[in-house]
Amino acid sequence: MLETTHHGVFVLPLVYSGVMAATLLRIVKRPIGNASIDQSTQCSEVSMLGQFEPLRIAILSPVSWPVPPEGYGPWEQVAGNLTEQLVKRGHEVTLFAAAGSKTAGKLVETVPHPFSLWPEQETKDHARLDPDTGLLTGPPNFRALEQQHIAICMEAARDGCFDVVHSHLHIHAVIFSRLIDCPMVSTLHGAAWATANHPVFDRYRDQPYVSISNAERAFKPDLNYVATVYNGINIDAFPLCEEKEDYLLFAGRLSPEKGTAEAIEIALKAGMPLRLAGMIESQYRDYYDQRIKPHVDGRNITYLGLLSQRELAPHYQHARALICPILWDEPFGLTCVEAQACGTPMIGSRRGAFPELIQSGETGFLFDTMNEAVEAVKHLDRINPNTCRTNVKTRFSAPVMAEGYEAVYRRLVAQERQGVSL
Repeated sequence: MLETTHHGVFVLPLVYSGVMAATLLRIVKRPIGNASIDQSTQCSEVSMLGQFEPLRIAILSPVSWPVPPEGYGPWEQVAGNLTEQLVKRGHEVTLFAAAGSKTAGKLVETVPHPFSLWPEQETKDHARLDPDTGLLTGPPNFRALEQQHIAICMEAARDGCFDVVHSHLHIHAVIFSRLIDCPMVSTLHGAAWATANHPVFDRYRDQPYVSISNAERAFKPDLNYVATVYNGINIDAFPLCEEKEDYLLFAGRLSPEKGTAEAIEIALKAGMPLRLAGMIESQYRDYYDQRIKPHVDGRNITYLGLLSQRELAPHYQHARALICPILWDEPFGLTCVEAQACGTPMIGSRRGAFPELIQSGETGFLFDTMNEAVEAVKHLDRINPNTCRTNVKTRFSAPVMAEGYEAVYRRLVAQERQGVSL
């Protein structure tokens, strides 16, 4: 039975009393893989687990981008926001991430570059026989490097360094969850959307999972969901602005499921200029060339490119609305929350998590048809920017997210130490 806090974070009832006697965990005295852990990162002594006892938490981030990312990288952004808040709450947090990441916690760099920023001269190299050495050379093996990334974290967990491991790494780490003694919880970030992942989920359905919205659970309802914790942003990075300008904003990947072409259609029918900000992935280059580019004229439709949070924030602040005509059941929507933090409402499809993220008529408008979306543009003056920001501050801020995850960790650790099945 789920209980909800006043923040809108859903967690199962927790039990803090009667937890096990003190446990002494051994010290790691060897480097972990190629990423050595110094004295400050070695395992520490743990005593009674109480409600306010600091936890030793491993955050396993994706390694496509650094933490925090400069531009795109939503999972890395969430992992980074969570890590910093957990440190502020007094926990001992170790972040496993790509080189170049930054954190107030303890950082273990598991790969020499984020995959998406790997030196181009290496990624463009073709597999070939080196006649001098007789070895086959070629581009980096990202699959093997990701396995190394996971293994470095799992080796530390196996040696007793952590009370809990928290994976943000899609489906790829859950297969290691039964090989370590401490609990590992996985945040899905939409991983169950792809049916190709379901056979692995079926084998590990008993492991604890966190959904980032209640809607996300529809992708794979039979998993062991221990909580829904909404993604949280650093609200200070998105200042409130009550003065709006006459343009709409689309922020996100320029792809069919994000509804970029539909956003253009809505803006043109509403007679409102549209700014597009986001990444064009290689597999969607034809989509961009055929459906998007012909409309980009720098006046009615403007493409801003892929922007960092700092660069995107002013566009959020002054937009009349963020427009999100998604064509899939998106499990969250960081751009929706970031825009609201700036006092900017969203006009979005009534799909996926959007009904959970906005309060239709108060912080934005949900629509079922294109005509409804065009009509919503006419009513944006009804939205109070302060109401939008309050919605984010109380439900989707990084501190609220950290509070929700801490409750999950304490419950799982308490159950593990009491010998209760997860």
